[in-house]
Amino acid sequence: EVHVVESGGGLVQPGGSLRLSCAASGFSFRTYDMQWVRQAPGKGLEWVSSINSGGSGTSYRDSVKGRFTISRDNAKNTLYLQLDSLKTEDTGMYYCAQDFKNPNPKIRGRGTQVTVSS
Repeated sequence: EVHVVESGGGLVQPGGSLRLSCAASGFSFRTYDMQWVRQAPGKGLEWVSSINSGGSGTSYRDSVKGRFTISRDNAKNTLYLQLDSLKTEDTGMYYCAQDFKNPNPKIRGRGTQVTVSS
C-alpha cells in the first residue's frame, strides 16, 4: 500500500524559508516520478513542482521558479521541497504525490500546512 507522510510546514513571515519532506513507503520510490501539489484555502489543487525518478529532471510552476527547489534522496525514500523567499500567496496545504506535472494526482497523505503571514 502506498504511504506518504509530509512534514516540515509551519508559520513563517514573508521572505522566510521552510523545508518540506515527504517520507514514502509501500512502493518502489526510486522508480517513480514525484511531485508536490498544494491547496490554498477555498481553492482546488495546484501543481507546484515535479522531479523525475532519477532526480535529474525537475519542473516548476512559473510563480515558484527561482524560489522553490525540489530534490529527492532515493536511498532514504524521501522527497524534499525547499521553499525560500516565501510569499503570502504560497500559503496552503502541501502534498506530495506520484507522477510528473499531474495537476490532479491521487492524494495519499495528510499534507503539511504552510502559512506565510506577517
